[in-house]
Amino acid sequence: MPDSALSERPGDRTHALFVVCVLAAASLVIAVLAAAPSRVSARELLGDTRTPGDAAFIASHRGGAANAPENTLPAIAAALSSGFDYVEVDVALTLDGHPVLMHDATVDRTTDGHGRVAELTLAEVRELDAGSWFSADYAGTRVPTLEEFLDALAPSGGRAIVELKGEWDAASIDAALAGVAARDLEHRVALASFDARSLALAAAASDVVSRLLILKHLPSDVVSAVAEADARGVVVSRKAVLARPGIVDELHAVDARVVVYTLNDDAHWDAVTALGVDGIVTDDPHTLFEWQRAYAGSD
Repeated sequence: MPDSALSERPGDRTHALFVVCVLAAASLVIAVLAAAPSRVSARELLGDTRTPGDAAFIASHRGGAANAPENTLPAIAAALSSGFDYVEVDVALTLDGHPVLMHDATVDRTTDGHGRVAELTLAEVRELDAGSWFSADYAGTRVPTLEEFLDALAPSGGRAIVELKGEWDAASIDAALAGVAARDLEHRVALASFDARSLALAAAASDVVSRLLILKHLPSDVVSAVAEADARGVVVSRKAVLARPGIVDELHAVDARVVVYTLNDDAHWDAVTALGVDGIVTDDPHTLFEWQRAYAGSD
């Protein structure tokens, strides 16, 4: 047995305390890392890269806009209940900084109100009728908040592409991502935007939630643009892809995905499916689904 007197020397006690502290710190780091959600891979979120002729995933545009007023809870419920791969919605900020579902810069087209979303308070937006323009059956339907959308998405098991309209500040991005995390949706929601700064703020705020860069026109080096945005891929116009079909292979080579918007007829679906794009945003997801089944059966 060791000499008890020697084992009680101050140096020994200090060394033992140091070892205990190091082990405790290491355990804490391991626990934090184990609890922290890992970054979502492109494969996990968007599936494997497609090859020419493969069925692309379907994103129901502006909720279920073919069946109910776009970007409203009835439209979202219709899309989620149909089981499409993604529901796509647009989110804009009100004057007082609240995110609401609205595609246009103004409320004129899809509500009974007038004016820019950015110049109306949340209370003013919530007073608007967002359903009567579509059908009398939806009279009184309100403009939903992002929180209400996430509440509908969470229990459904569905996934979403959330387009951030306009420019977002850091506080608004942080709040939106906190809402996503609070509902355990970080692996089921992708943020998309034309605005690279908004995506950069999202990247700084979350290591987990994926981002997609929306492009109407393709930069000369699209691979670098995606890398600089730290995005999982692009949401791009059909015309841009057809003008440069080689970008599909270029982006697939760096494990990025190509989603094309907004295609509503079989000629357009055929052209991009033949290129092997990964996703199609459409106002008519039911018909696209049936078309994909027929396309697969024709092989």
